[in-house]
Amino acid sequence: MQCPYCKQDNDKVINSRPSADGLNIKRRRECLNCGRRYTTYERMEETPLKVVKKDGRRVAFDRVKVRNGLEKACEKRPISTDMIEATVAEIERDLYNRFDREVASTYIGEQIMQKLKGLDKVAYVRFASVYREFKDISDFMEEVKPLIKSERKKK
Repeated sequence: MQCPYCKQDNDKVINSRPSADGLNIKRRRECLNCGRRYTTYERMEETPLKVVKKDGRRVAFDRVKVRNGLEKACEKRPISTDMIEATVAEIERDLYNRFDREVASTYIGEQIMQKLKGLDKVAYVRFASVYREFKDISDFMEEVKPLIKSERKKK
């Protein structure tokens, strides 16, 4: 690693630890030439995952879009930002574990719905109404009926 101060390629690693998200390694280094210290981050190189949209277009996977969808569905619901971020991380991890290069947007939508069903039923129905493009109240009722049945079984 080249020292940012003296530009020499002669250093030693003093400390190494994973970052808070576990996706990076933070290394504290000392230049053996000038003696100054600096920090570097090491990240695993991933092949970019493409999302295949309903119309056939391919776009880069964007975790921000997943988080925005979850935040919108969970708006004014008792779901913390940490819970939303953990859900986004779970979905992203699942996608990178299951798919090498491409994933259908419908798969991502269904994963979001499954996670929301476990988090908050109201948020789930909100997301489903947009994702499944409900046309009228009967579409809405078809989605809600199984939820009502499962709630009655719990009681």
